[in-house]
Amino acid sequence: VQLQASGGGLVQAGGSLRLSCAASRRTSSNNAMSWFRQAPGKEREFVAGISWNGGSTIYADAVNGRFIISRDRTNDRVYLQMKSLNPEDTAVYYCAVGRRSYPARSPREYQYWGQGTLVTVSS
Repeated sequence: VQLQASGGGLVQAGGSLRLSCAASRRTSSNNAMSWFRQAPGKEREFVAGISWNGGSTIYADAVNGRFIISRDRTNDRVYLQMKSLNPEDTAVYYCAVGRRSYPARSPREYQYWGQGTLVTVSS
């Protein structure tokens, strides 16, 4: 399975971006999908996750209320709509396919990872 993340870029504080992640084949349709991020010098951290059918979502406290995760099962895509961005959101964002149907916050619960897309928020 290959995951292709896109949509990153440079944005000013307060701005918005939408990330997209496409899976190469339909192995993600019954699995949770999530977004993680890793800032320079920091560990990879959970951002948001969505269940196999899109009916359940979870968010990190730092992004709750600002980010929305969604998925389109017909074409194996997951999205992350980000608003009210601040410099602390600067990181490489990764999409991942979970081992189970419902999302978890630990990276160990994910079996496939995308290559990442860089989000830079300027102050």
